[in-house]
Amino acid sequence: MRSKLFVPGARPELFAKALAGDADALSFDLEDAVPLHLKGAARTAIASFLATEAALQSPKVMIVRTNAPSTPYFADDVNEVISEGVALLNLPKVESAAEVRAAVDVIALAEATHGLQRRTRLLVNIETPRALAHAAAIAGAHPRVAGLQLGLADMFEPHGIDRRDRANLHAILFAVRMAAAQADVFALDGAYADIADEEGFRDEAAMARRLGYLGKSCVHPRQVALANAAFAVSEYELAAAQRIVEAAQAPANQGRGAFMVDGKMIDLPFLKRAQALLAAAHKS
Repeated sequence: MRSKLFVPGARPELFAKALAGDADALSFDLEDAVPLHLKGAARTAIASFLATEAALQSPKVMIVRTNAPSTPYFADDVNEVISEGVALLNLPKVESAAEVRAAVDVIALAEATHGLQRRTRLLVNIETPRALAHAAAIAGAHPRVAGLQLGLADMFEPHGIDRRDRANLHAILFAVRMAAAQADVFALDGAYADIADEEGFRDEAAMARRLGYLGKSCVHPRQVALANAAFAVSEYELAAAQRIVEAAQAPANQGRGAFMVDGKMIDLPFLKRAQALLAAAHKS
């Protein structure tokens, strides 16, 4: 998941265009990019699109960023969008392990209601000082947590911290990466809002790559190529992806929600990432 492109849930005219682009993952947003009066329409639009054959057959990792679990919109978000097509739910504004577990209860109920057999995994945002203090506990709060995503703007801007200071940037990237490592989940770098500042985007992405981050979020299609280049995969990673895809096609694993490859449990998010890596390598 070298690149994850945000797609505003209230802009369904952008969905197909995003699907046809080069981002490894698409994150359909129900939170900040959607005003209150459009949240219901955005849920419906996202759910409808993710049920299309084009979306279901795509190797891209499909993610939905819900509203924060503490808001009155969260349960409706989950109940409307939960489906086999959603690889990850992205939880914003989480500040404790208890919030993660409470969110899992809501998600599990929605899965049961919809008759889903697969457990939806979680990408949890670390975007406040309190969340940072509890990042390791959040990462390890539940087996459904697949990764942590750093929200630099929310972490730095309200407190007057200079994002372009490399010491500040390294400190926060390292702290979140170590929290993810402690729980053995991946870390994903956050978005960079200044679309015209390609140098700044590259600098952040390069540091995140050196620290072992999986990829970086993008707020505009122009940033996708920058993220893909910064997190370009090695021949070793491509070989591992090929083994995952081949294992998923083996008769013994067909129809199973999880299976083992190279001693590691593989489920839908990992399979989707492997497929995306191979698809990207085939394009290049």
